[in-house]
Amino acid sequence: MDKETGLFHFLMLVISLVVLCESRVVKVPTGPLMHVEGQAVSIHCDVSDYEGPSDQDFDWSMVLSGDKLVNIISTTFDSGFTDSSVKDRVNSGDISINKLGHSSVELRFKKVRATDSGLYRCSTPSTDSVVSGNYDADVELKVIGDSLKVATAVSKSVVNEGESVQLQCSITRGFTEHTFLSVTWSIRRGNNPFEEILTFGPDDEIKVESNYSQLYADGGFQLDLRGGGFYGLVLTNPKPMEVGVYVCTAREWVRQGEEGKKWRKILERTEEVGKVVVTPIAQSLMVAVEKNTTLNVGDTLNLTCTVAANVLPSLSLELMWLVRSIDGSGSPRVLIHIGRDGLLQNGSEAVGFSKVNARTFRLLVHKVDRSDSGLYSCRVKAWLQQGREKWYQAAEKTSDTVQVLVTHLEPQFKVTLEAPLTPQFTSDPTELRCQVTNLLHLQDGLLGVTWSYSNTTKDASQNEVIIASLNQHGALTTGRQYKERLERGDIAVTKRDPNIFILRMLQTRDTDMGSYLCSVTAWTSGRQGGWEKAKDVPSTSVVVQWSPKVPVLQVLAHRVREASTGGSTFEMTCRVTAQNLQNPAYSVLILFEETRGGKSRKVLSLSSDSVLQLEEWSEPNRMDSVVLEKTGQLEYRFRLYGAQVSDCGFYYCRVTAWMSDQGTDWNQAVNESNKIEIAFADTGPVFNISIQSHTSKVLPGDTVKMKCIMSTLSAAPNTGDVAFDIRWFQSSERAVDNGGVLPLISMDRWGVVKKTGGDRTQCSLERTDWQTFVLGVHKTEDNDVGEYYCTATPWLLSPATGVWTKGQDLKSAPVFLSIKLELLDSLKMPVSYGVAAAVIACLLSVLLGLGVSHCCFSKNPMHTPRPRNKLIDLEMD
Repeated sequence: MDKETGLFHFLMLVISLVVLCESRVVKVPTGPLMHVEGQAVSIHCDVSDYEGPSDQDFDWSMVLSGDKLVNIISTTFDSGFTDSSVKDRVNSGDISINKLGHSSVELRFKKVRATDSGLYRCSTPSTDSVVSGNYDADVELKVIGDSLKVATAVSKSVVNEGESVQLQCSITRGFTEHTFLSVTWSIRRGNNPFEEILTFGPDDEIKVESNYSQLYADGGFQLDLRGGGFYGLVLTNPKPMEVGVYVCTAREWVRQGEEGKKWRKILERTEEVGKVVVTPIAQSLMVAVEKNTTLNVGDTLNLTCTVAANVLPSLSLELMWLVRSIDGSGSPRVLIHIGRDGLLQNGSEAVGFSKVNARTFRLLVHKVDRSDSGLYSCRVKAWLQQGREKWYQAAEKTSDTVQVLVTHLEPQFKVTLEAPLTPQFTSDPTELRCQVTNLLHLQDGLLGVTWSYSNTTKDASQNEVIIASLNQHGALTTGRQYKERLERGDIAVTKRDPNIFILRMLQTRDTDMGSYLCSVTAWTSGRQGGWEKAKDVPSTSVVVQWSPKVPVLQVLAHRVREASTGGSTFEMTCRVTAQNLQNPAYSVLILFEETRGGKSRKVLSLSSDSVLQLEEWSEPNRMDSVVLEKTGQLEYRFRLYGAQVSDCGFYYCRVTAWMSDQGTDWNQAVNESNKIEIAFADTGPVFNISIQSHTSKVLPGDTVKMKCIMSTLSAAPNTGDVAFDIRWFQSSERAVDNGGVLPLISMDRWGVVKKTGGDRTQCSLERTDWQTFVLGVHKTEDNDVGEYYCTATPWLLSPATGVWTKGQDLKSAPVFLSIKLELLDSLKMPVSYGVAAAVIACLLSVLLGLGVSHCCFSKNPMHTPRPRNKLIDLEMD
């Protein structure tokens, strides 16, 4: 029995928990609900976790003291439910109920009254099978009176830029617990909507809108919280951009939410403060400078700049004095610059500045000169402070210009140019004299001069060249084209007296003919101790010209000794005739032509300093065979010893006359003489050259020999009276023609062998008799294939003079060398190697087979063979 009782109680407990988890819940907002009298109010109520139909009914009642209820309205629309005290308001719709859904409803007041304050209950009839949860919920409604009032005023509606403005906003309200106040300042520019500037409250914090955060940080405006409901806005230095209608808005707030973290506005009042107009500083800023003035050189310039503005004491002024040319052209130049802090930023010692008072500034220029003439003006920039450390430029204005004219008596003088010394011939000296006369008003000034030249054959204005200049201190400045001549002293520029200047050319050139001009400059001392140009006066031009003589140079060659046979001496002289040459120096060049009018070749030369030099005479064994010497004032002798057949041709002289034109500049005249011929018959033997080879095809690695044989077509000379220079050449099939290349191997007439073909070919050269020269090519290879030929130069000894004479070069016909590869010969070695390899492989195979058979099939001594004549015993595996 006890077990059954315990089980029953356990089941009831589980049922109770389930019922509690799913019990009805009626909810209303957390109170108290604060509202202002006359406003529309709605109170929500909803039910959840209920049984029965989804559509629920709701009843609203007011709870009086002692839990007495005054029924207000029900969703059942039962006419007998509403209490008579509120029946008229319900019938008129001032109080109504609105079904928001099956499980939610709201109680509405069109205009809530102060008497509506109280505790309101939302009830739901039970539709549950089990009574559980709550069937009603209470919420307190507090209705306060509309006591919020806003009063505004402005200290001054029209202000100047930089003037402070006080915007006043006074707020009063009746004290009500749990309500909070906020104040918002806004501005409207033109027809644009209101734009909030800052808000104070409801949590006693100041919130500045993003568009005004920088202006607030700079101190452009601030909130005046002096207490007693006063919330003013001070515009410390309003700008024209801050013009507009200012508005003060007061709002009342209450906290809502479970923890009161959210704010709900319950009341708002807005009042216009009025329109604020800011007059820009630029409209009132005025800058003026005194009238025009005329001064003499050395006087003091005194100009006054007057500044006027509406809020001048609050401005910081930046001032600049400007000056431009008297004709108004060009950009103005800053004469002096005073910053807004009163410090000098740009100026000079000659310019003074003073501040007479807050609106008057004075400029002083001591000892003025003509360069101080111009149009003067005063430029003012007005700065206003923005915040504690920032400044901004509010306006800028420049005064009208005043003319300052500085007069001065210019120096008066005349300039004349004369030529006391003119050249008659090239290289004669020239002297020009520039003199200043009738000099007035120079006082302590100085004179300088500029010399210029122009070619009379061209436009002088476009062809004028500066020769040199002397400044007021006598310092020389050279022109670019005459710099070298002036530095060498060929041209001298001097100042003989204070008013006389001299230009002297020691040796006048033909290019110096032309028109000369001197221009004298008067220099006066400046205000700062320097020198300034006061006046330039040019002279009339003077023409320097003469009739130049054309130089004449003639050269005549004369044969002195004729070379009639080989080995004889040739000699000729070259005589020079000159006219109209100034101190010439001569150089002589001997030239040779193999045929008349053919290509010339330089033999040797003798310079103007008597330096002998071989030019293109390349006979290494005949360096001393040619001589050129000076034998008279205008005569030169050329001598050729041991004339050879190759020396036959035409010889002549080329003479150059060098005339010094100051320093390193030289003029020259060139002429050539008539041509003298060397011609004689070669009476020696006539040689022939041939080539022989014992074979034209060889095997690789063999040696081949080829003979170069010299023979005579006339009577043979004695063997001791003839010698040959032999050269062997190879023309490979894989190469281009060997014309001009070095020989493969050579032997000179003294028997010296020289190999010049490199190590590519192994060759030798030997002489077997006086006329046979054998070339041996050893260990022939593929690169030895090609044509071979030889060349020879015969040399004959003259029994009478003992002089060796060189003959004409001879060239043999070519012989072709090729390498043959026989099939049998080419197969000998590969076949031999193959047979030997096969025999060795066979022997190795036999030996390997014997070894394997011996190891694997030898007899086992422990094994006893079975008898063949007996039965084999049965065995079991």
